[in-house]
Amino acid sequence: MSQAATEEKPSNIAGERLRSIIERIERLEEERKALANDIKDIYSEAKSAGFDVKVIRQLIRIRKQEPAEVEEQETLLDIYRRAIGM
Repeated sequence: MSQAATEEKPSNIAGERLRSIIERIERLEEERKALANDIKDIYSEAKSAGFDVKVIRQLIRIRKQEPAEVEEQETLLDIYRRAIGM
């Protein structure tokens, strides 16, 4: 095997691997865009059904948190509300 062939093969393999990685990322980006559009459609559906989308987003954010974290935030919110007379 010549030195030129030896040097070309690793580069070609690296190029194929890089192309594969880039194509996978591109497919996932397309899927993410489609999912974002689906989520937007569901929020529109919720709004047309009379639900408050802002509150739904807040509920989703809360559901992602750990229960202890949610409890701590609610306790602090209660303390702060009482501190300002609410």
